[in-house]
Parts: sequence; C-alpha cells; structure tokens
Amino acid sequence: VGGANYQVPVEVSPHRPMAHPKRWLKESARKRGEKSMAQRLANELLEAAEGRGGAMKKRDEVHRMAEANKAFSHFR
Repeated sequence: VGGANYQVPVEVSPHRPMAHPKRWLKESARKRGEKSMAQRLANELLEAAEGRGGAMKKRDEVHRMAEANKAFSHFR
C-alpha cells in the first residue's frame, strides 16, 4: 500500500551480450513495410550499420532510461 516502483538499471550478463540487440533487430524488421522478411531484415541491418533504424532507436531509448534511473542503481 503506497509503495513506489523504481526501474533499477542492471548490467547486462556477460553470457548474453547480444540477446537484446538481436531481438530488437528482429522486432524492428517485422514492423517494416517491405514485402519479404528477408528484405526487411536486410534493410534493418543496413540501417543499423549506419546508426539508424528501429533497433538503434530502441538501443538509444534503453540507454537513456538507464542514465535517467542511474540514481536507483544502489537498490540492487
């Protein structure tokens, strides 16, 4: 009753450093408008290599949230 919820940033496990980026690439590719999944994924990878695209936006969003909640990292 009356408690507060905090988003506590945690370090990514060294055993799974690419799990989230791969998932973000797949999800971003699915949202694209190209006809085939192969074309969607290819274009998403090209945009990611250029620092653009949905997966890169998601990465930036996660980094922004971690920075914004850095003050709560001592709760872990």
